[in-house]
Amino acid sequence: MLLLVEQILNGLQFGLLLFLLAAGLTLVFGIMDFVNLAHGSLYMMGAYFAATFVAWTGNFVLGAVLALGATLVLGMVLEFTVLRHLYGRDHLDHVLATFGLILFFNEAVRLVWGPAGLALPLPPWLTVPVQILPGIYYPAYRLAIIVVALLVALLLYLGVMRTRIGMLIRAGASNREMIGALGINIKLLYTLVFGLGAALAGLAGLMQAPILTVQIGMGENILILAFVVIIIGGIGSIRGALVAAIIVGLIDTIGRAFLPDLLRAVLSTNAALTLAPSLSSMSIYMLMAAILVFRPEGLFPAANK
Repeated sequence: MLLLVEQILNGLQFGLLLFLLAAGLTLVFGIMDFVNLAHGSLYMMGAYFAATFVAWTGNFVLGAVLALGATLVLGMVLEFTVLRHLYGRDHLDHVLATFGLILFFNEAVRLVWGPAGLALPLPPWLTVPVQILPGIYYPAYRLAIIVVALLVALLLYLGVMRTRIGMLIRAGASNREMIGALGINIKLLYTLVFGLGAALAGLAGLMQAPILTVQIGMGENILILAFVVIIIGGIGSIRGALVAAIIVGLIDTIGRAFLPDLLRAVLSTNAALTLAPSLSSMSIYMLMAAILVFRPEGLFPAANK
């Protein structure tokens, strides 16, 4: 029971991190019709910014806030200087250009921070276990990730669905030519949307940084899962990204935790330990394939978000 609760919470935590990354990706793709392979690089930059600013300030929260702001500004500058020149072009052009940005960011990080990875230490108040149920303790930092990500999801939903800027974002997703004809600065709107997406990716990166080593290319593998999430949830749908991310996080985490014991009944220990992670990953892609067959637009199409 204890292990099951812990793994469910781990899956929820991983899924919510995926949501932060996928939410920015689905906003950019759904609203701007732009395929951004460099989204994982913004995730990486958020982690590097956090490690740097926390070391400079000696304060974890202040360093995280500064890193979030830096990633927001980086995303807006990137959109203004490079990406807006690609709007209206074929998706293949988007892929080639943003793949080039991946290489650029990897080499830029190597020049500025060096090839070795960085560590982001946690303050003592985030390293203590928290009792969530009688006899069940959970790391405070992982619990903080869950709370922060849920709060961001709520604020993002309210911002998109209940504010004027959210109305413009939804209108831009439906008919960008019409809102441009109504006098809305569509270029500024796109810059703000891309900056928001970059900030969400940076937030995911800085929150993951204390758990994993901050290193070059850290955003590339998780970006694949983010694309899986938006395909399952529905491109452009915030609600779909949240639900799909939690499903993917739970499948991956629980599968890796319990499949080895199940496979040991029919396989050797080494074979079970080797096969279990692969089966967990395969199950995610099998779910995506099933969704594409039966609901090609995803669980929550953007029109219903």
